[in-house]
Amino acid sequence: MAFEYAVALTGGIATGKSTVASLLALHGLRVIDADAIAHRLLDENSGWVAETFGEAYVNNGKVLRGELGKVIFSDPEAKAKLERFLHPKIRAAIEAESARQDRFKFPYLIDIPLYFETQAYPIKDSVVVYTPKTVQLQRFMKRNGFDEEEALRRIESQMDIEEKKKRATWVIDNSGNLKHLQDECEAFVEKIKARYKKDA
Repeated sequence: MAFEYAVALTGGIATGKSTVASLLALHGLRVIDADAIAHRLLDENSGWVAETFGEAYVNNGKVLRGELGKVIFSDPEAKAKLERFLHPKIRAAIEAESARQDRFKFPYLIDIPLYFETQAYPIKDSVVVYTPKTVQLQRFMKRNGFDEEEALRRIESQMDIEEKKKRATWVIDNSGNLKHLQDECEAFVEKIKARYKKDA
């Protein structure tokens, strides 16, 4: 049975999910990375991408995600077309991996950027990596070299981070420095361990 012990790890663009996933993995929590699965499936289906969006978005069998992203985030129809094709494949791959992880009968994380937006996963508990939108915007511009307009367009393609925070079972605050984030991650791991002992 898939998703029985899963906890959804989510947040917004540039809130620090990847860093949190790495820190939690260091503390022994297992993580399924939906983005990594999506990237693999995108490359495996690069022929479909070239046929659908054009040869310019593929190079040597690899999808040029940055270039494709410019189209996807500026054209709702193109975005919907990609999602219709890719999301069922991502879901199937995550479900198969989740079923494997459930055999251990201990909580694990599934890193799902659009967990609340798609509502595609029957996962009861979630942890949101949170930063205020102003911090999120600055980090995203610095990390990706986007101007404010492009960065805002991409951030606003997702549910507002404040709304995600309200819906979360737990929140990991990433509005401070790395030491603060490490402390937040350690506290979260302790909550998971305590909950597991209580439920066991």
